Amino acid sequence: MSAMLEVNALQKTYFKARFDRTPTFQLGADFVIEKPSIVGMMGPNGSGKTTLFELITGSNRPTAGEVLVQGKNIHKVRTDQRDRLAIHYHQSYQVRSFRSLKPNMLMQPAGSDYPLVHLFDEPQFNTQDGYIGFMLDFFRKLRADGRLVFLCVHPNERFHLEILQEICEQFIFVQKGVVTQHASYEDVLNYEPARDYLGQLLTDRAA
Repeated sequence: MSAMLEVNALQKTYFKARFDRTPTFQLGADFVIEKPSIVGMMGPNGSGKTTLFELITGSNRPTAGEVLVQGKNIHKVRTDQRDRLAIHYHQSYQVRSFRSLKPNMLMQPAGSDYPLVHLFDEPQFNTQDGYIGFMLDFFRKLRADGRLVFLCVHPNERFHLEILQEICEQFIFVQKGVVTQHASYEDVLNYEPARDYLGQLLTDRAA
């Protein structure tokens, strides 16, 4: 059985202009998630979190490397079927679109009818009327159904950290294009760049 998600030597480089190949931003990622789980993602604005999500779903073309969803290279799958493997929800829950220069008839079918990987990009956690509990139950149901859930949060309230601690089984931290994988909440808090990023929230948490 293939891993749920393999991100192999993935790189994305943005350049200053079409004919000026001066790099302006670089993202690098290499990690594996073997089985269904809920993964928390954190990192400063502009660090590359959304770019990583776009690469995982195939809506952004990598400079190098590959993304395998249960063994299938997402960038070789038909563009009209990629969201059957991995789906990226923005804050408004709008799904990203796909573009490719290669005709779909020359690409592989997804081989799945329902997304295996669900990537939630900074969802809005309304504190009213039990909404947070509803969302957490939804994430847990996806996991129980054999799906991989990414929850990308930019914590600016203490309860955001409490949500991540409660529901996430492992973590990805992204800073300046560097992607690191962490086995637990405690592990990511022991990572100095993550502690520096969270700053006052950790002080508030300990108070």
